[in-house]
Amino acid sequence: MGLHSCLLADSTSRWAEALREISGRLAEMPADSGYPAYLGARLASFYERAGRARCLGMSPVTVVSPPGGDFSDPVTSATLGIVQVFWGLDKKLAQRKHFPSVNWLISYSRSLRALEPHYERAHPELPALRDRARRILQEEEELAEIVQLVGKASLAEGDKVTLEVAKLLKDDFLQQNGYSAYDRFCPFYKTVGMLQNLVTFYELARAAVEGAGPEEQRVTWATIREGLGDILYRLSAMKFQDPLKDGEQRILANFARLQEEMVAAFRSLGD
Repeated sequence: MGLHSCLLADSTSRWAEALREISGRLAEMPADSGYPAYLGARLASFYERAGRARCLGMSPVTVVSPPGGDFSDPVTSATLGIVQVFWGLDKKLAQRKHFPSVNWLISYSRSLRALEPHYERAHPELPALRDRARRILQEEEELAEIVQLVGKASLAEGDKVTLEVAKLLKDDFLQQNGYSAYDRFCPFYKTVGMLQNLVTFYELARAAVEGAGPEEQRVTWATIREGLGDILYRLSAMKFQDPLKDGEQRILANFARLQEEMVAAFRSLGD
């Protein structure tokens, strides 16, 4: 009918538990955790069947609920060996009211190479920006353990920049309010514009705090936060640009103006 549709299977974990129970009743040889040895083949046949029909806009999505959040569970590990895209929902993010509660460190997609021609046509700079943002979030995760032990004040100035920019990425880029007009969806151009400004700020801030010079003239994160408070506020407010109300040209012009003012502010800060 030409309609966009999405098939949801909730949950394959319960289906696998029923399969384990039936297999036990049939006195079949059990494998890991009591599941039958053909668990992986049955899961693969399900995904294969879901992909046989070539429908317009059809997307099969399945839900796996590992007991206790254990990703080494046989059902989870077998599923991850089949699927191409994985969204790892995080209970801690949901408790902090961070939605969508998708963990950016364990989620992945194996379809990135297939999307490269589209990126080359639309925004060739996106892959590099995406990889840089992912590295920032990974570094922040490693620094979080150090902060819990020795405190934030003992970190190097570059690490402080990483923590603050990661906070901007998590709270003002990844977190979305589905009930708002400005944030219920994000066009591709707005995503790239926001990410480009955040990564540019990170690169400029790291270069400023790691620059050589006399000890009393070195730029610190406290100096950046005090001198560029307006820039930081406008970086946080980028998400409030409404695509339907403001339009693409106006949003892109605002993002470009912010980037120019950001570069000028760091230049004057260094002088």
